[in-house]
Amino acid sequence: MQIKNQQVTLPVLSQKKITLHIKRDDLTHPLISGNKYRKLKYNLIEAKKRDLKTLVTFGGAYSNHVAAVAYAGKHHGFKTFGIIRGEEIRLNWKDNPTLKLAHEHGMQFVFVSREVYRGKVAIIEELKKNISPFYLLPEGGTNDVAILGCQEILTNADSEYNFITTAVGTGGTISGIINSTSENQYVLGFPALKGSFLKEDIRKFAKKSNWDLQNEYHFGGYGKVSSELVAFINEFKEKTKIPLDPIYTGKMIFGLMDMIRKDYFKPETKILAIHTGGLQGIHGMNLLLKKKGLPLISV
Repeated sequence: MQIKNQQVTLPVLSQKKITLHIKRDDLTHPLISGNKYRKLKYNLIEAKKRDLKTLVTFGGAYSNHVAAVAYAGKHHGFKTFGIIRGEEIRLNWKDNPTLKLAHEHGMQFVFVSREVYRGKVAIIEELKKNISPFYLLPEGGTNDVAILGCQEILTNADSEYNFITTAVGTGGTISGIINSTSENQYVLGFPALKGSFLKEDIRKFAKKSNWDLQNEYHFGGYGKVSSELVAFINEFKEKTKIPLDPIYTGKMIFGLMDMIRKDYFKPETKILAIHTGGLQGIHGMNLLLKKKGLPLISV
């Protein structure tokens, strides 16, 4: 699969003498896009190898991972179950674009409270009693097998870049990218959620130390957005024709451009930013923004 590296041409980049390309991994597939495609690739192969015909996973109401598992499951002949965080969603899940999409592709839901959701081991044991043997995909899709897929994001042609940047959720994507970097490349991750625990999670999978996290651009935590972020995403799309999602890549590009303006990078630096997909989540986010009377993300 050949993914295009699209150059971004903005005045600040010319002024600072920075070359920026975005790897359009969001174009791999309309629904199983970006890192979700990468993480699922070898997990689906492993599930078939074990002759397991059911996939079980976890996620929130607007999870890109849940939507991707549902579509991939239907396409490859698996039954799918989603353990969804938030018992209150049970009554109106059909109004949720992500869950509606997942259901249309055959996923069955189990809605649990946030307290119960935290006890995933107990949920898994209960599921073992009630459904056929299944292949478990962790929340966000990160496991050893997923890392193998994420290691394929970079190609030999990408060795010209000095910095690789990516959004960070559960740490799987950045770990795969780190493992496949060339000498003299450095990886910057932009977490979409609060907390310093991510570094320990990444160290479980990353085989190199040429990386760091930029923790100043999470906008309050996972799923949190602001009018400033929405305005940035809309302006960036208008100027570059590249859509960004508000949960992950939008925050990463916002942070990256801020660092460029503040001269974090030396002149003549070449940067490759990874677009990890997740654009399906814009519709759900716009519903929340509308309820709050905030500007919407252009689609």
